[in-house]
Amino acid sequence: MKTQIQKVEAFRALHARPQAFIIPNPWDVGTARMLAKIGFEALATTSAGYAFSAGVQDNRVGRDRMLAHVAEIVAATDLPVNADLENGFGDDRRSSRRRSGSRPRPASRAAPSRTPSIARARRSMTSASPPTASAPQSRQKGVRPFLLTARAENYLVGIPDLKDTIKRLQAYQEAGADVLYAPCITTREEITAIVSSVDRPVNFLMGTQPQRFTLDELSAMGVRRVSVGSALSLAALGAFLRARARCAKRYIHLHSGRRGLLRSQQAPGLIAGEQRCAMTLHSRT
Repeated sequence: MKTQIQKVEAFRALHARPQAFIIPNPWDVGTARMLAKIGFEALATTSAGYAFSAGVQDNRVGRDRMLAHVAEIVAATDLPVNADLENGFGDDRRSSRRRSGSRPRPASRAAPSRTPSIARARRSMTSASPPTASAPQSRQKGVRPFLLTARAENYLVGIPDLKDTIKRLQAYQEAGADVLYAPCITTREEITAIVSSVDRPVNFLMGTQPQRFTLDELSAMGVRRVSVGSALSLAALGAFLRARARCAKRYIHLHSGRRGLLRSQQAPGLIAGEQRCAMTLHSRT
């Protein structure tokens, strides 16, 4: 197994390449190992994807449960892992520093300037910056090394203010962030404006814009890392729901001749029927 320092250096080297790399977001140990098996060089947790799998809303998992989840993902493979730690589980420097801990040992930590409500999204720069600003000091005090990814989430919470987004990213850069990230920017102009305004590798979130960019196009714009957020987990959940709907319809078809056509609104709640359907389909494969 690689040491923590080896993982950090490998992760840093990925960001130094001229070609952008894709960092997928698993939501459990199984998906992490599958992604590692097919050749990805680094992984990133997804707070939303994990929350969905746990049956709660994003930003509602809680610190201890999220740190335990990150630790599981880190231990699942030998790849560097970027940990989505939401807002650091605290809005001030002291609470973020106290709560982040070193137990999971990810190669990178994400510290966004995000709040659950849009009303609080425009926090002052002084209140948004401190959690990131404390990172270089923490490293100097002997905390295990890691790369810090700082996110300005104006666009994510419905405030497409490019000027303010750039100001926040520049403040994070000055505070010592290693990678910068503005999720939900959509246009080529926004991407190039951010890349040209900072002196750190920029992460781009794919899948939130109407226009699709190739990896080569993003590399040419200066992007160094491409993530997919909760997209993989949502795709899996979507497939599950479609399969469940087909299974329910199949049950109606199989039993309509013998027991009379069931009312459509009954089908979703017929757990026993869905189990029979699954066994019937399995026996025919």
